[in-house]
Amino acid sequence: MSITLKYNKTTKAKDVVYVVKSKADLKKLNLSKGDFTFLSEKIEKSAYGFIIKDGNYTIVCKQVDLKDPKNKEALRLNGHAIFELLNKDCKSIQIEGANDEAVFLVMEGLALSSYQFLKYFKDKTTKSAVLNSAFTTNKSVDVTKINTIADATNWAKELVNEPLSYLTAEKLSADVKAKCEKVGIKVDILKKAKITALKMGGLLAVNKGSIDPPTFTILEWKPKNAKNKKPIVLVGKGIVYDTGGLSLKPTANSMDFMKSDMGGAACMAGTIYGAAKLKLPLHIITLIPATDNRPSGNAYAPGDVITMMDGTTVEVLNTDAEGRMVLADALAYAKKYNPELVLDAATLTGAAVAAIGTNASIAMGNAKEKEIKLLEKSGFNTWDRVALFPFWDDYKELLKSPIADLKNLGGPYAGTITAGKFLEHFTDYPYIHIDIAGPAFTHKKEGYRGQGGTGAGVRLLIEFLAQKAK
Repeated sequence: MSITLKYNKTTKAKDVVYVVKSKADLKKLNLSKGDFTFLSEKIEKSAYGFIIKDGNYTIVCKQVDLKDPKNKEALRLNGHAIFELLNKDCKSIQIEGANDEAVFLVMEGLALSSYQFLKYFKDKTTKSAVLNSAFTTNKSVDVTKINTIADATNWAKELVNEPLSYLTAEKLSADVKAKCEKVGIKVDILKKAKITALKMGGLLAVNKGSIDPPTFTILEWKPKNAKNKKPIVLVGKGIVYDTGGLSLKPTANSMDFMKSDMGGAACMAGTIYGAAKLKLPLHIITLIPATDNRPSGNAYAPGDVITMMDGTTVEVLNTDAEGRMVLADALAYAKKYNPELVLDAATLTGAAVAAIGTNASIAMGNAKEKEIKLLEKSGFNTWDRVALFPFWDDYKELLKSPIADLKNLGGPYAGTITAGKFLEHFTDYPYIHIDIAGPAFTHKKEGYRGQGGTGAGVRLLIEFLAQKAK
């Protein structure tokens, strides 16, 4: 599904990428006299440019101050540009440089760019990239980590790109189980009878319009050396397709890409998978409530009052605000673990896209400031960024219902925040909500994020957990 990265001590490829900061850095590389002279003349004039020599590719990525996250992202984008340039012309390339972190970033961009969703093409073989491996002579570059990050992110892309004709709630659970058990994650899939016995009223209400049953998937990574006494719980919205229910969406530019409404589930599955594969010393649990949202004859309707798992009654004003209904039950279920921290990820609101566009996710919560700041820092480090929004209790007032404990819609203003406050009602632990509606799906190719599912949130949260593990 993606390029293979390796460390190789001796092999010399004809196609080489040099990551250098200055002419002086060229002296640190194992270059022939001719290559050194050629590149020395070019390096001062090169700004992330490509230098083609003798029919082979000698590419210089000019490294600048890596304390600035924007410069780190520039090197990832160089990796993407390299892949685009070479993916039809060579099978393998070598990447080396004087700075291990710079080489890491170029290779990361390369690996993330190599994902292709070709499953449904008749001529998938001819469309497949030729470039399938890269290696570095930099021994200290953690190629295992890059491969893992790319694997987890690209798997999340894959899940989001799958249509409902394949990826029902049951199939989502089965695919997650098959992938995660390979890396030592314990998987338990609750089916409709158990969901009913648990009185998950939100998940069951959204599922009423579907002919396919819901699922509730529980993933657990618990290594013997876990540093946290209480688990970190990740919750992902698993709406495998969203018509809006009886509050039907318009098709153009809305319903036609709603296979992506399980981007939160893909994010959290990819995160725990990556954490386990990296063997992070943390106890992590992921919860994925899954169903599609359809307007069949028995669908839940505006005006209905739903009793949630924790006994809260919710007046439904809009059946298209279904993500918070299924997440609320999962957040209530998370209480049983007495968690240290709970984070959810969801393609939850159009208001998030309206507020900040597609460049970042929106985060808010009641967790300690150091946790929220660490999430923000992790976002800049990975360029899988979050914008922090207020989470004041004033917004609870907008959720009051005249006939029930809550209503599932806050009104025309601050929709992203009121959705978060709705979810907070079902928590009794430190909590962070991440709305990934903006960056989770692209309609045209955008660098290494690609077109379609982007894997938004996976690199962010793997970095966040890795920092917590330190």
